[in-house]
Amino acid sequence: MRARRGGTGKQRTNNKPSGRGIRAKDQRSRACEQTIRLYNCYLDRWTSSLNKRNTSKMFACFLTLICLLGEISCAKPYDPGTVPAEELNAQFWYKIAKEDLKQVKDLTPIVKKAKNVILFLGDGMGLPTVTAARILKGQRIGKPGEETKLAMDRYPYVALSKTYNTNAQVSDSAGTATAFLCGAKTNSGTLGVTANVTRGDYKASLYPGNRLESIVKWAEDMEKSTAVITTTRVTHATPGASYAHSADRDWMSDAEMPEDARSFSKDIAQQLLENIPNIEVIMGGGRKYMYPSDQPDVEYPDENGTRLDKKNLVQDWLDMHKAKSASYVWNRTALEDIDAKTTDFLLGLFEPGDMQFEQERNTTSDPSLLDMVKKALEILKKNTNGYFMLVEGGRIDHGHHDGCAHKALTEAVAFDDVVGNITNMVNKDDTLLVVTADHSHTFSLGGYALRGNPIFEFAKDLSDEDNLTYTSILYGNGPGYQANRTNLTTEEVVDKNYLQRASVPLKSETHGGEDVAIYAQGPMAHFFQGVKEQNYIAHLMSYAACMKSPVDYSTESHCNAAPPLVTSPFLFSSLFAASGLLGLWLCAGTLGCASVPSGTKSKMLVDEAHC
Repeated sequence: MRARRGGTGKQRTNNKPSGRGIRAKDQRSRACEQTIRLYNCYLDRWTSSLNKRNTSKMFACFLTLICLLGEISCAKPYDPGTVPAEELNAQFWYKIAKEDLKQVKDLTPIVKKAKNVILFLGDGMGLPTVTAARILKGQRIGKPGEETKLAMDRYPYVALSKTYNTNAQVSDSAGTATAFLCGAKTNSGTLGVTANVTRGDYKASLYPGNRLESIVKWAEDMEKSTAVITTTRVTHATPGASYAHSADRDWMSDAEMPEDARSFSKDIAQQLLENIPNIEVIMGGGRKYMYPSDQPDVEYPDENGTRLDKKNLVQDWLDMHKAKSASYVWNRTALEDIDAKTTDFLLGLFEPGDMQFEQERNTTSDPSLLDMVKKALEILKKNTNGYFMLVEGGRIDHGHHDGCAHKALTEAVAFDDVVGNITNMVNKDDTLLVVTADHSHTFSLGGYALRGNPIFEFAKDLSDEDNLTYTSILYGNGPGYQANRTNLTTEEVVDKNYLQRASVPLKSETHGGEDVAIYAQGPMAHFFQGVKEQNYIAHLMSYAACMKSPVDYSTESHCNAAPPLVTSPFLFSSLFAASGLLGLWLCAGTLGCASVPSGTKSKMLVDEAHC
């Protein structure tokens, strides 16, 4: 653990409950862990408000405590393999499918110009990760988990994205980010350049014809406000593709560049200031790339910056915006103190490298992704022309690379919480919301686990080859490889730092090559349907917002006064995604204007309008 500078108010603490709150036990502890932490936190706040005689805060905290207490009391451990009583009756499933069918039938696309666009990017959030995160989220409140709905699950339009790079069957995050932010696929390891630039070829990256602008630039050209927010470094692959043109994603400061490239090409951190200087909000990690190599970090005095050119880019950024109200922050307290009403530009760098994993985050000193996005939204929404915001849950990917499913899934659940909170805060009538991933991982969920099986625990049976235990979560490769298998214990596999077993030994687990999902709602979201190339995402966001780049979409019919809302031409593709196979079966009955099924009390469907 790094040594933090004393007296900064940002020291690591153990964060153990004070003893005045509720303590969870055994299985219930795992199910209620997050809720109980919240309870104890609000208990402390309530006590503080009592001492300060803050009546309004005391009442608000009291109501929250009552709600959380009710949730904890209901979060009893679920017995794996037990089928919920209501699910034994077929009418339960008919009812769910009919409700899904009605939702889709009543769904009307919003055919108008999108004033705002928010792209939520879960780095490494493949479909197996989404499924496992859904189960974990449900199990945290005592449910079996499989039936739980994530916030992104509630988005009405779903498509698939093909994630390969131009030179790679299994992609990397730089090439994919260039695709969904700049509108063109490119080579692995390169940022904001065409496929004419191979990794490391800085000379080719200098040619204007090989450079790609991103939707951040397109939005700024429309005088919209923009924000780039990540839990990784602000110079990392996904945020980097929003503003940089680099032949190598690793050239984050001049110290990482070859000497010959350094003489002609600019590092990614330098480009953050120069390429699109008016990005209103930039937040994440990556402080060390902004400071000279001889300057100690403000938080970790035993670590220095990396820059060889001796530039202080944070000060340069402040100087650039001195005519406006610009602020730089590096801890949660300072972020909370920012007055969005009077702030024009905000730079937040909360770690020298990536931000802490959510399960290790000091909630007192380190802002969450939600903290950052909420503050950014307060600043962006002041612009009457609208805004574009990129929100990356970047450490899902890092948890997987570590071979640690607990890290990855905790990040995924936190990311989904951001999606849910922000979705509820914006006007869906004028804001296009898109949730997707850049690529998947070799993470898998199998082993015929029983319904409600604790997500980090064992598959149903022992191996029929060596008679040993194995977990339902495994990796195709990575640091969890063991040449000689042994029996695992529950204590081992539920530990938050446990590395799930992998088939092939690697220091870092790799990406997966399968398609990833796109979830969308808001203006023109119904155009997300089918299987698309990943670069389609950038084009549809630009199309919805009537931008002039990379293709001029400003003259499309929806860019004028909003026409009457019409029935979606993609009704049934959405239906299939929303209802699954059972919904499809009921739909078939509806299309045939039949009763479903014969001999039951199900309502006749012959009165449906299309019949």
